[in-house]
Amino acid sequence: MQLLYLLEKIRVPGLNELMLLITRLGEETAFLVLALIVFWCVDKRRGYYVMAVGFMGTMVNQILKLVCAVPRPWVLDPEFTILEQAREAAAGYSFPSGHTSTAVGTFGAIAATEKRRWLRSVCIVLAVLVGFSRMYVGVHTPYDVLAGAACAVLLVIGFKPIVMGGSDKAIHILLGAMVAVGIGYLLYVQMYPFPADFDQHNLASATNNAYTMIGCLVGVVIVYWAEKKWVDFSTEGKWWVQLIKIVLGLALVLAVKAGLKTPLNWLFGEFVGRAVRYFLIVLAAGLVWPMTFRFWNKLDKKRGEA
Repeated sequence: MQLLYLLEKIRVPGLNELMLLITRLGEETAFLVLALIVFWCVDKRRGYYVMAVGFMGTMVNQILKLVCAVPRPWVLDPEFTILEQAREAAAGYSFPSGHTSTAVGTFGAIAATEKRRWLRSVCIVLAVLVGFSRMYVGVHTPYDVLAGAACAVLLVIGFKPIVMGGSDKAIHILLGAMVAVGIGYLLYVQMYPFPADFDQHNLASATNNAYTMIGCLVGVVIVYWAEKKWVDFSTEGKWWVQLIKIVLGLALVLAVKAGLKTPLNWLFGEFVGRAVRYFLIVLAAGLVWPMTFRFWNKLDKKRGEA
């Protein structure tokens, strides 16, 4: 807590806003955007690598939160204050830091497969800044941040030879193992007799995440098989083609994410509806939208011939 008190003393409005902006790089939306840009426009294997690290990191992080049940810093020390703008995204237990894990996993996977030194350096700096921002805004201790970063680094190192250098069989085995972890995670949050004083908000968040991961992982398994067989899209394209792929593709993904929430929850209930929705998000991003990539490249070719 000594470090957190020191950071509390140096808070100023301008730096507060900067740290609140940086901390968002550890949220789901930032991970989704970066993973899809890599998948659509850079290299499909690297995209799967970023996604695998991110999905497994989320499950490990949530399981550790439930097992360790460490309160947030302001609960441990009621005299400590946080930036109120960060409170909403910091409900539930503290250890380890999910934002740090996501940021280190995402930027770490990109850096681990990047040849350009300047881009590797940018990724490392951003990952470190996200971890620092979680302490600066007051929602995590150094132990939380270091544990989240360590888990992500282990996944970045452990998954790289399997996804980037392994065979299709190795990737299928990894995806199967991740689905098994996801099922185990779901059974844990649904069946374990948590004590009555357990943080119910954290348990609800973990349950939501468990269903989200099941939907995503099953979707990735299908996409990995079906995309190679029926779509086989190219990540190459002129700058304006890449821009269309990113902008319209992200708009489609966000539309599916937002537009299907109410009807799917009505049909299946909140939790199953969430799993179905994220399954469809993955299919839209991994199969449906990439089917248009040949059209955009052909359009570019005709434009060049005109």
